[in-house]
Amino acid sequence: MSPPGAYDAIPSPGAGHPRWVRLTHWIGAASVITLAVTGFVILMAHPRLYWGEVGNDLTPPLIELPVSRNYKHGGWEVGTSSFPEGGTTVSMIRTYDILNLNSWGRSLHFLAAWFLLVTGLTYLVTGIFTGHLRRNLLPRGRELTPRLLWQDFIGHLRRPTPTAPGGPPYNLLQKCAYFGVVFLALPLMVITGLAMSPAINAAYPFLAGMFGGTQSARTIHFCLFAVLLLFVIIHVVMVAMSGFKRQMRTITLGRPT
Repeated sequence: MSPPGAYDAIPSPGAGHPRWVRLTHWIGAASVITLAVTGFVILMAHPRLYWGEVGNDLTPPLIELPVSRNYKHGGWEVGTSSFPEGGTTVSMIRTYDILNLNSWGRSLHFLAAWFLLVTGLTYLVTGIFTGHLRRNLLPRGRELTPRLLWQDFIGHLRRPTPTAPGGPPYNLLQKCAYFGVVFLALPLMVITGLAMSPAINAAYPFLAGMFGGTQSARTIHFCLFAVLLLFVIIHVVMVAMSGFKRQMRTITLGRPT
């Protein structure tokens, strides 16, 4: 057993990452990349976002994204069909064939989501029991002051970027970013994803109701995806600027040297 307070000790600079952090990092990274690609393919079939319970081509969208030829497809034309009894009904027909070849994307999206969920839960449980989350990711109350946040922000804008030690301890903005992703963005992504599932909705309708409807959950899901994509881009840029080879050795081999 570890002596009392062992998990509260601050790791030395450049201590690297333990094996479980490296493993969950790369599985999570592969899952996120797969989710981003397949999610974009799914969105291409209907690049419109709504708010509420219902949304379709005949309802005004909250956001319309120009990401495929389904964006502003050209409109509709009125079509009529006759019944054997002589009656007629008026229907609307698309002026073109919709691009909707995304069944493979949906299947792979759900599979990657389960990988991310299991990996995320493993990271959380292990991080709690080892003290990694409390020691390295949770910002202290005394750190969350406007002055310290501003100083850290200005420090990130300086050129050249200081070489990172490789692994914890992390600076204040890193802690805030990692905390937001691990404890806020990713859990909300999972919950809103479940709220869009017809099977889950049938069994637990309150999930979609938490967000104001299935379409609201879909819109929030997309916005969270945009936030996570921005985080990944900034994360990769900062890794490259703060010593790419050193950082990659740390997250793959465990030690910077």
